[in-house]
Amino acid sequence: MPRNPRYDILFEPVRVGPVTAPNRFYQTPHATGMGYLRPESGAKLRGIKAEGGWGVVCTEYCSIHPSSDDSPFGFLTLWDEDDVRSLMPTVEAIHDHGSLAGVELWHGGSHANNRLTREPVLAPSARPALIPQPGSARAMDKADIKAFRAWHRDAALRARRAGFDIVYCYAGHDYLPFQFLSPRLNLRGDEYGGSLANRVRLLRELIEDTHEAVGDRCAVAVRLSVDELHGPRGITSQGEGREILAMLAELPDLWDVNVSGSLGNDSRSARFSDEGFQEEHVAFVKALTSKPVVSVGRFTSPDSMVSQVRRGIQDFIGAARPSIADPFLPRKIDEGREDEIRECIGCNICRSANNEAVPLRCTQNPTIGEEWRRGWHPERIETTAGGPSRVLVVGSGPAGLECALTLGRRGHRVMLAEAERRLGGRINRESTLPGLASWARVRDYRLTMIGKLPAIELFPESPLAAEDVLGLEAEHVVLATGSRWRRDGIGSLGEEAADLGTGQILTPDDIFAGAEVGGPVLIYDDEHYAMGGALAETFRRQGHEVRLATPAAMLSSWTVMTDEQFFIHRRLLELGVEPLLGQRLAGAAEGVAELACTYTGRIRRHDFGTLVLVTGRMAEDGLYRELADRAGQWAAAGLRSVTRIGDCLAPSSIADAVYAGHRWAREFDRPPAEIVPRRERPLPA
Repeated sequence: MPRNPRYDILFEPVRVGPVTAPNRFYQTPHATGMGYLRPESGAKLRGIKAEGGWGVVCTEYCSIHPSSDDSPFGFLTLWDEDDVRSLMPTVEAIHDHGSLAGVELWHGGSHANNRLTREPVLAPSARPALIPQPGSARAMDKADIKAFRAWHRDAALRARRAGFDIVYCYAGHDYLPFQFLSPRLNLRGDEYGGSLANRVRLLRELIEDTHEAVGDRCAVAVRLSVDELHGPRGITSQGEGREILAMLAELPDLWDVNVSGSLGNDSRSARFSDEGFQEEHVAFVKALTSKPVVSVGRFTSPDSMVSQVRRGIQDFIGAARPSIADPFLPRKIDEGREDEIRECIGCNICRSANNEAVPLRCTQNPTIGEEWRRGWHPERIETTAGGPSRVLVVGSGPAGLECALTLGRRGHRVMLAEAERRLGGRINRESTLPGLASWARVRDYRLTMIGKLPAIELFPESPLAAEDVLGLEAEHVVLATGSRWRRDGIGSLGEEAADLGTGQILTPDDIFAGAEVGGPVLIYDDEHYAMGGALAETFRRQGHEVRLATPAAMLSSWTVMTDEQFFIHRRLLELGVEPLLGQRLAGAAEGVAELACTYTGRIRRHDFGTLVLVTGRMAEDGLYRELADRAGQWAAAGLRSVTRIGDCLAPSSIADAVYAGHRWAREFDRPPAEIVPRRERPLPA
């Protein structure tokens, strides 16, 4: 289909210093969890972004010197010529599709842990490190500052030799140049501290040094956090953030602006922000500079993108998470296929991968991070070689939908059976919780794409028993029947079942089924992800008195990985939810729960009207066991395999369920030797 003319503005070229971007789609720097240890994986991932139409494709954070070491997390390095050679394939992969390649030069200062290099941690002023660890950062003296400028210049020259088109001076996310800017972190009394002009001095010098070193061929970009979101004690977009930009307005070739006292502010999840949420903080920038501006805001709507440009908010549409969810987002807009965009849901599973020091993953896009390792492409998939198989998929949750869609794309004939009237499984329930409406995009995208494939037949309101399955003449049966919440109190930290008697004791399944809830409500969360906190918010907004108990030391503790824990904890406190931390459920009966201190075992009793158990989940694998018991009848029914996937096999996140469905559909008919994932190994010197 031809491109909708109202989106033409997004495909205009934009000049950036000595280079020109082919369009306004700008993949801003984002972590992949791959770093210098997995250069082939990183190159393939970035190359696919360029193939998908992103006019500018940037790297993750790239250390300029061993004193900026973020091990064990996946960061790049430009310390020597080996690093230059290692990054050349990434640049080539981006250039192969006509896009510009950007590199984000990085020094973490007191935000680097240096656990591998064991270099002293550096900072503008002596202070404890900004990440929890023993030891403190030492204050940089004049010789350190001179050395830092030289490291940055040398790294910029290496970046040019590697072929990069855009070289960053990185003054955001609490990293070293920003630490000099921030009055919270810079307590110096010399020409690099005190007044704002002095605190800006180092960033000014970095920009000038970088221009002098590589500006003849490379554009110089500045990534600046214009608001720390710390109020008057920090940099704000109405105060010093505006002044900093005015002072340096014409020095760089491009401004990449955001909000951030931490990465959690910049990459805020959909639970706590809307599309374009940073606009109120960055809208002033273009009035102060003639240079192109890029910012982010989890943009997935082409109309929102056009609005950003036409209203003069930014020249490029910056994206990290939307480019992960759909690397081909620009091409789909260009080809009039906006309905096929795999929209980011803002769940921040991508952030969890980086925080867990593993390669990138995504709820919407199961191929991300697998481009080199498994050879997966997000838009192209090999059709079946041996002719189409007839496959029955039972269950239409995230695993079942993705499995059916991928099988259909490969040319197989698919029957998708769902016991309920509405397709979507757990997505239908979880997307009704506060802030999680965008999770429904997982269902909606797949149903849209399934609707374009006539080889997939849908059968809602079709509960199946083993006898029914054997009568459907399927060659392969895939069971994606989901899971149910446990009722015994066993969870991640609670290894023993609680002593549970009578009383109103429910699970999330009961809540979604419409069970009446009477207060006071006590929620016991030993899952530590989204459900416990979201239910607590739900019941509190309904007017109930709510306590949220957990054996962990903080509420929703695993959401530290998705950069949400602070926001969840704060919201629940603001709503008046009472946290009961470090408390394990020992027993409950007749409206009284016994909670044992995780550390001392001391018992405290709490009255409840309703106790909600948010602990572990059990696979709904009854149909699998029925079919396994009748394995002797498979051959006569023409059945060659029965497989469990997703929560039916091992309950986990929606992202894991989608991945499981995709992987089975890609690999079920391939020889085992062909589906062993590759591993990167260092080459001999």
